[in-house]
Amino acid sequence: MRVIITGAASGIGRAVAELLAAESGAHRLLLTDRDAAGLAAVAEAIGPTAGICVADLASADCGDVIVAAALAHMGGIDAVVSNAGIIAGAPLVEQTAELFDRIYAINTRATWLLAKAAHPHLAASHGAFVATASMSATQPTPGLGFYSSSKAALLMLVRQLSLEWGPDGIRCNTVSPGPTYTPMTKVGYDDATRRAQRESMIPLRKLGMAEDVANTILFLLSPQAGHITGIDILVDGGMSNNLMPATGGGSGQKASQ
Repeated sequence: MRVIITGAASGIGRAVAELLAAESGAHRLLLTDRDAAGLAAVAEAIGPTAGICVADLASADCGDVIVAAALAHMGGIDAVVSNAGIIAGAPLVEQTAELFDRIYAINTRATWLLAKAAHPHLAASHGAFVATASMSATQPTPGLGFYSSSKAALLMLVRQLSLEWGPDGIRCNTVSPGPTYTPMTKVGYDDATRRAQRESMIPLRKLGMAEDVANTILFLLSPQAGHITGIDILVDGGMSNNLMPATGGGSGQKASQ
């Protein structure tokens, strides 16, 4: 399988690349990120089946640049994992138009640009497209209004792709991580008190790891998911089911007739 992976220098993207490399030496990968040193380290660990493309996903030509590099390295495209994203926290009233544009450019627009550029090649291979969203796409998250809304837009974008591209034989899906330990979240979760508080709200009582999300992505890329398109899979340890328990809803209530 010939796979493009964005945000591959660390976290979930790196885990996807490493799992694919361990699964089969037949996979060829095009790893992309703006972190050149991180990309080089991942590619060196994987070996010659991994090529790299340093790219800024905020750029309007990022899709064309990445797809051209993928074709040069792999000769075609069977799957795309649009995983790169950024996060910035502050109340909406304190945010700026410049930050809005940057977050939406990377978290939402880049996925469309990459999908559009890859479309003819995915159609030729009857391939798969998977994007990394977030449970924040469906759950408003204090201080992360731009992030949450950009991921909500991403969910609908990929559902729209699945509708329009199904006749071309292309499957399009998303995964939505809940609290996950990655380099992007490491600073917060390395605080033992904060981590324990967060884990207490997760039914499985543990943070997700990058590999948890990566394994779900690999399933959606695989033949086992060959009749699945237009869906979002939550990888959140059950946290999205915890709203009512967290607020005490239902406790101590008597049935009424």
